[in-house]
Amino acid sequence: MTYVRRTASKLGALLLTLFLASLLVFFSRFMVPGDPVRFLLRGRKPSPEAIAAVTEQYGLDLPPWQQYFNWITGMFRGDFGRSLQFRQEVATVIGDRLPVTLGMVVMAGLMIAIIGLASGIIAAVNKGKFADRAILIFLTVLGAIPSFVGSIVLIAVFAVGLGWFPTFGSGENFFDTIYHLFLPSLALTIVFVVLIGKVTRSSMVEQIDREHVEVATSRGLKRGTVIWRHVFRNSIGPIATVSGLLVAGLLVASTIVEAAFGIAGLGSLLVQSVDRLDFPVVQAIVLLVVAAFVVVNAIVDLLEPLIDPRAAAGADAR
Repeated sequence: MTYVRRTASKLGALLLTLFLASLLVFFSRFMVPGDPVRFLLRGRKPSPEAIAAVTEQYGLDLPPWQQYFNWITGMFRGDFGRSLQFRQEVATVIGDRLPVTLGMVVMAGLMIAIIGLASGIIAAVNKGKFADRAILIFLTVLGAIPSFVGSIVLIAVFAVGLGWFPTFGSGENFFDTIYHLFLPSLALTIVFVVLIGKVTRSSMVEQIDREHVEVATSRGLKRGTVIWRHVFRNSIGPIATVSGLLVAGLLVASTIVEAAFGIAGLGSLLVQSVDRLDFPVVQAIVLLVVAAFVVVNAIVDLLEPLIDPRAAAGADAR
């Protein structure tokens, strides 16, 4: 299989996955109890005329297949529908919250990469030694801490106890936003850094035992050069694959962290929208999360042969 055919196959699978996900996301709302019309007309006894008017305004009187067609075609124009609770366009509501969540996820991703890679590399090159055992214990302990517990501990120690960071909000300008989002990002990092750390260690330990590493060492190359060129570079494939899986996990976990730190992001918006039966917002956010997960993993799959030529060789052999 050539790289072009591999790319076309991945893109086809990507489009099919997004299509099936859109069907599942949209039609699942018909299985949820509750009437969005009653929510829109809450606080007063609705007349049949008012119910009919609201039903027509939001297209709820159309057949399900036509509602889906209008919804999916509208998305290609950037029209995600109209929020039931905010009475605004869904794109506007999400656009106001998206930068905060993306900023937190990006900061957490950088922390995960730095801490996870560093701990995995140190553990691998010191396999069986005290540093290796200490790092494995450290990662195991971190992995046992849920995001909400980590958030509470960080707030209690660094925000309330020491007063180094704010307890809520997302800041006003660039540097203030980084300052406000540092603790929430760290709370997101706690659980996911374990996966990167252990995968990095496992992949590098496997490479260290390979014959080509022994040959490079016997030729008198410096240990640092051997680790970088012959061990770490050959270990990037599994690390990149796992990193792609973290995208959805970070976006989902941000819901808990945003609630703990009082941050107005996509996570808190999703919880609020589910509670208030704001189906257009829920559908848009869920589909965005699924799309982000699928697209990132497709990109990782396409880059894998470039990162690790052995993957391309294996694909061509099949």
